[in-house]
Amino acid sequence: MWNSVFQKSYLHTSVHLLKKAAHNLKGKSTADQRWIVRQLNDPFVKAAHVHNYRCRSAFKLLEIDDKYKLLKPGFNVIDCGAAPGAWSQIAVHRVNSTGANGEFPRGTVVGIDLLRIAPLDGAHFLSNHDITDPVTHAKLLELLPGAQAHVIMSDMAPNASGFKEMDHEKLITMSLSLIDLAEKVLQTGGSLIWLIKGKRAG
Repeated sequence: MWNSVFQKSYLHTSVHLLKKAAHNLKGKSTADQRWIVRQLNDPFVKAAHVHNYRCRSAFKLLEIDDKYKLLKPGFNVIDCGAAPGAWSQIAVHRVNSTGANGEFPRGTVVGIDLLRIAPLDGAHFLSNHDITDPVTHAKLLELLPGAQAHVIMSDMAPNASGFKEMDHEKLITMSLSLIDLAEKVLQTGGSLIWLIKGKRAG
């Protein structure tokens, strides 16, 4: 679906990007060079810039929500692993959390991440917060109207250590914490959007 929508509009390489690539490759490792070239040639990275999305992952959520219609005006949404905030951008628009459309109810978007998240109009961000920490859960309950969410979204993944067993344990801990959070705050009939290693779950 992504390619059919965007390839015609965004498969171009400007002179500016080529100059930027040449500058950015100086002194970089081979792996870093490959990543930079891949980013500059990725049509969804380019599309994200055009639409002012914080990263290309916005298109993942757009595809999911266009199909399942999970984000609705007036809904309360939690974005787990929110940095840099692209999913929250989509949620803010679709649940009307800025109140920009006076004809629809106003929703709430709360994002959580261990990293700092730049402010976003219409979203409450809990930067430098651990989703596995009960203190974070308590703060969420304070921010959510009625202490309940209609939708919990997660595109988070643990930092890879290179040790398979350790990374697997981190993923299991994170997954159990997400389920625990859903049991606490997700209202009956609510939705959990959960991407694990690029695959949808829940």
